[in-house]
Amino acid sequence: MSDANAPWLVVGLGNPGPDYAANRHNVGFMVADLLAERAGGTFKRAQKAQAQVLEGRIGPPGLGSRRVILAKPMSYMNLSGGPVTSLRDFYKVPLANIVAVHDELDIDYGMLRLKLGGGDNGHNGLKSMTKAMGPDYHRVRFGIGRPPGRMQVADFVLKDFSSAERKELGYFVDRAADAVECLVIDGLERAQSTYNS
Repeated sequence: MSDANAPWLVVGLGNPGPDYAANRHNVGFMVADLLAERAGGTFKRAQKAQAQVLEGRIGPPGLGSRRVILAKPMSYMNLSGGPVTSLRDFYKVPLANIVAVHDELDIDYGMLRLKLGGGDNGHNGLKSMTKAMGPDYHRVRFGIGRPPGRMQVADFVLKDFSSAERKELGYFVDRAADAVECLVIDGLERAQSTYNS
């Protein structure tokens, strides 16, 4: 059981730079940006890690809110573990209070799955985090579906969402941000029963 007063570290996974901003692989950044907007703050470069961070609170004002550090590693996806570990150590965040928000190929577009621990399923950001810290952190998995035809996975995840997908993307990102808030405030079981689709 984690310390009720310990902060949470919510990490949106993605690749830095404008060329990647709208890629499927960057949906974690999109969710982190929306959570930052809701918290009324802006990301700043972290002093102790290769990441952009925002310290704030989520949840109802008063005793129901939780201290949260929102983060976007600026190291490229396959090196995410280094910045996340630095932030964990600097802010003294228990592993069970770390949430990775990431794209997931094996789930239909827009669907969510929340879980604690598990494998990386070939996701390089998770692979790097797990290598650095072990697997026992939370994941908010945002479905992007499988590549069409014979398209390579690497090409698919580094492409922007299609025009059809973009019509619903705002709604799905909003729902994923809701799921993160529910996880942090109400716990995994409540969040899973509400948002796992």
